[in-house]
Amino acid sequence: MKYLCIHSHFYQPPRENPWLEAIELQDSAYPYHDWNERINAECYATNGASRVLDSENRILQIVNNYSRISYNFGPTLLSWLQEKAPGTYRSVLEADRESAVRFSGHGSAIAQAYNHIIMPLANRRDKITQIRWGIRDFMHRFQRPPEGMWLPETAVDNESLEIMAEHGIKFTILAPYQARRVRRLGGRSWRDTAGGRIDPTMPYRVKLPAHSIDVFFYDGPTSRAVAFERLLENGERFAHRLLDSVTENAQFAQLAHIATDGETYGHHHRHGEMALSYALGHIESNRLAQLTNYGEFLELHPPTYEAEIYENTAWSCSHGVERWISNCGCNSGGRPGWNQEWRRPLREAFDWLRDRIAPTYEGRAGLLLGDPWAARNDYIQVVLDRKPESKAHFLRQHAIRALAPEEEVQVWKLLEMQRHAMLMYTSCGWFFDELSGIETVQVIQYAGRVVQLAEELFGEALEEGFLERLSQAKSNLAEEGDGRKIYEKSVRPAMVDLRKVGAHYAISSMFEREREKLHVYCYQVEPEDFKLLQSGSMKLALGRARFTSDITQESDLLTFGVLHFGDHNLAGGVRTYQGGEHYESMVADIRGGFARADVPEVLRQLDSGFGKNVYSLKTMFKDEQRRITQILVDSSLDDAGDVFRQLYDRYAPMMSFLADLAVPLPKALQNIAEYAINSRLRRAVLAETLELERMQDEIQEASSRRVEIDSTTLEFAIRKRLEKLAEQVEATPGNVASLRSLRDMLGFAASLPFKVSLWGVQNSCFRLLTSALPYYRRGAGAGASRATEWVAVFSQVCAAAGVLIAPSAPRVGGGKVTE
Repeated sequence: MKYLCIHSHFYQPPRENPWLEAIELQDSAYPYHDWNERINAECYATNGASRVLDSENRILQIVNNYSRISYNFGPTLLSWLQEKAPGTYRSVLEADRESAVRFSGHGSAIAQAYNHIIMPLANRRDKITQIRWGIRDFMHRFQRPPEGMWLPETAVDNESLEIMAEHGIKFTILAPYQARRVRRLGGRSWRDTAGGRIDPTMPYRVKLPAHSIDVFFYDGPTSRAVAFERLLENGERFAHRLLDSVTENAQFAQLAHIATDGETYGHHHRHGEMALSYALGHIESNRLAQLTNYGEFLELHPPTYEAEIYENTAWSCSHGVERWISNCGCNSGGRPGWNQEWRRPLREAFDWLRDRIAPTYEGRAGLLLGDPWAARNDYIQVVLDRKPESKAHFLRQHAIRALAPEEEVQVWKLLEMQRHAMLMYTSCGWFFDELSGIETVQVIQYAGRVVQLAEELFGEALEEGFLERLSQAKSNLAEEGDGRKIYEKSVRPAMVDLRKVGAHYAISSMFEREREKLHVYCYQVEPEDFKLLQSGSMKLALGRARFTSDITQESDLLTFGVLHFGDHNLAGGVRTYQGGEHYESMVADIRGGFARADVPEVLRQLDSGFGKNVYSLKTMFKDEQRRITQILVDSSLDDAGDVFRQLYDRYAPMMSFLADLAVPLPKALQNIAEYAINSRLRRAVLAETLELERMQDEIQEASSRRVEIDSTTLEFAIRKRLEKLAEQVEATPGNVASLRSLRDMLGFAASLPFKVSLWGVQNSCFRLLTSALPYYRRGAGAGASRATEWVAVFSQVCAAAGVLIAPSAPRVGGGKVTE
């Protein structure tokens, strides 16, 4: 019998600021906030709601691809999805439950070693923690123990396999080139399989010193074709290629299976998720093979052969695991003349840091915790749930006695130091071409957090020794210099302490309507006093508040003062609270100078009250900095916009005259027209009340003036507006007015000179097909006029969104993927 299993490895490098536990704005992902958000829209969300089209490219069905494939998600990515994309997160978890029903009780999700480190290059202690954290994270989310585990980059050695087997992992997935030799279980003669010459259609048992683990070696040529040879452009061709590795009339069950990055389906290859849906449906409907997952296949067909692996190998490096330690030649296509000699000194600097803090961690933690390394292994329960109850439970398990609050802070700092000492080994830091790339800077930031915590805890100057070693890593870009320079440029400014959090809060509070903000990223804020004074365009904020880290429980009562000059210039100070008398005196002195509009005196008093701890807009965290600068810029642009609109109104007749004569507009007039029309369009799209005629007029005017529309910004805004309308319809399906607004907005979107993504609207329509349509159809059948109207308008909405109401024959042509 033929079986088919498609495995997808879904993973993104952690992008969180190590001090804020949040991803800051990434302009390169525009119009999205960051790359996680963008890739979720292109891949993770779309695979949870993939389209199956009929012969006229209408949506016949929306399916959850995850429920029919094998998959793993990086734990750090799942953590982000849980908070920022809960709909996608639910689809991932629900798919595992659905697949267990489909595949004889075996869920399709498998675990992953926690933060994607190259396991053969890790020490045994880190390997154990990575595997335990990966298992615990999986169990926390999927509510069952994992059967399998994905090794990052499939980088493997026998010690890692042994530890996995010790912890109950039954199988893993490797590349065919990682198989050294095979033989029948109980047999005596081995067959050499070097160069990928292994039969991928069966599982193999790898015997280890104390345990054994089963391994699936995936079909290499087909996996490569999916990832790099445009196989996903044709769903039917993809379906038949998947079965190339199995033979007709075999005497034993055969498993055709591939493994690729999950981002292949939708991010790397647009609409790849639809090709996947089509191929799976085509194979099932034509009974070409039985869909399965690895857990079910192992239960039905246990290994009859054993294998030995090539240790210290990976699927993305032809030199073993050298890509993560040396200039082996593997890269992502960097510029000619570049090298990756920086990889070795970067790893050596990290190894030095890890090994330098290990004994001091063990000694200090041993004074507070029964077993420091067992505590680190269990710390994942706090990482997953940082509520006070979870922390208290952890301390009951591991503390040698009841700890004082300051000792608890020490415990959390010690464990956070260790967490970041593992995060700094995330494989992406070495994978690409350049030391100053964002992935490498990210892991250096993790190392910077280790250095900061270690120096706070132990009072030992580690930074200089670390930077001395880091300076041996040389950038390919002359302006970037070396690792030390990159650290000074990109890591030190990102470092955060409670005073910097206080400065951020103080500055942002001047631009908040609600000033009782209780959180700044992973810091709690308890305001005790706040005064905001204004004189003309200038503002002065003074106050005090307690700031507490959710992560380490470190806390301080801080006073702050900020002067805003009315433009982009701000000056502020923060310091630890010095007592009531000092605070009141300082506030009175600063307020006095402000009341007299004596700016030099206010600045002198700020300098006197806060010393060198002075901050400006430049020191704010990126998202809030961008929000405030946008407020300031918008104020300036409003003035400029009025001028441009007046100029446009004045010269519009001349522009029309020139257009009639087919005379190209002078560049100055073209710029005026583009700014004025795009500005009016943005305002119309974002207005509370929909004015479709007005928007249509602006579009027509842009066309007649040959004005280039800012399609990226407008598409995103219109898409979000449509999705909001669709959500309102779902929330109150009986509101025919909302349904009509959605229909009209869809009509407007269809008239635009650019395509608007209707993905979210289509999902809402598809859910309404089962939740609301039957009810209103019954009402319409009984002669209810309102129900009749609802069905009619909903039918128009579905037609505009490309969703089929009356089932028709599924598309069975060439399987070409189209929008």
